[in-house]
Amino acid sequence: MYKNFKIIANTAAGRRRYMRWLIPQVVADDLVDRYDLWVNTTNKEDIAFMEKCAEFFPKINLIYQPDGIVNGIASINAFYSKACDEDSIYIKLDDDLLWLEPGFFEKMVRFRIEHPEFWIVSPLVINNMLSTYILQAKDKLKFNAYFKPKVDTLIRDGKFAAQLHKWFLSKLETKSYEQLHSGINTWGLTRFSINSIIWYGSDLQKYTGGGKIPGDDEEYMSVIKPTELGRGCGVNGDCLCAHFAFYTQREELDKLDILDAYASHMRCEWEGDKKMGHILEQMDEIVKWVNENRNEIASRGIPYDSISASKWQRVKNRIGRFRIPVVSVKTISEIYVNSRKEKIEIEN
Repeated sequence: MYKNFKIIANTAAGRRRYMRWLIPQVVADDLVDRYDLWVNTTNKEDIAFMEKCAEFFPKINLIYQPDGIVNGIASINAFYSKACDEDSIYIKLDDDLLWLEPGFFEKMVRFRIEHPEFWIVSPLVINNMLSTYILQAKDKLKFNAYFKPKVDTLIRDGKFAAQLHKWFLSKLETKSYEQLHSGINTWGLTRFSINSIIWYGSDLQKYTGGGKIPGDDEEYMSVIKPTELGRGCGVNGDCLCAHFAFYTQREELDKLDILDAYASHMRCEWEGDKKMGHILEQMDEIVKWVNENRNEIASRGIPYDSISASKWQRVKNRIGRFRIPVVSVKTISEIYVNSRKEKIEIEN
């Protein structure tokens, strides 16, 4: 609880290769009253991992897709109906957030309460386009050329993302990450990648009819609804977290063992802390259990039926209000090629 609000974290889950590092940081924080895992996968081993985590950690609460349909990011919107209690503040975390700044939840909740004018608030996220732009604008990060805050600048370039992560990992190793704190920032009414956001349950209850989010939740939460309400979106630049990868970056980052670098850093830090060390041992036990029981897990069913015609129609009705314009393959290729003409790199 914080100032009479329940604090509920949630994650659209979930890939265990990342969540084994995120979950310990959430369940260890006494400010977090509950951690909702939105089960948005049909991978049996990942589901078994989450079920076992819920057995080990009472704070974890599994929520299954309300429509009974899992379809990647297209099925996330329905979960918001489970995140609009009026006495609660919700913090959404991508399942591949690897590192949260110490005191992350207290800093984000306090900022949320101190700035009710914002519709939603994001922390400053390493490997996020607009967060990277803020770091450039605040003279915290220098490039060899002007970094433009648009999607193709960062999302499509795994090598650039690797530079960002290596640069940030050096800040973690030297414990100098606080030098990146960037104060209060306001994002205009433009779409941004929602790697982590915080909102009032009462706002979602009042302004979305109980968490009814049509179509793409990222577009709706970052652009459509704040524009309708005349409320901007804020960034707590004094609270950091690290986001592993957008899907177009993942192959390159895996080649360079970026995930292992974060894991090694956190393991080293946690093993020196009694509470975190114990949670780390529990998480290692859970991962080991999943690996040793793969044959049995493979024989299990999943909590979702196959998509029936009626269910698919409900999904189409949900997303129909906000159709995404069709972009030709040629246009996508041109965007990608143009984005690679000028190679942006971090300056030493």
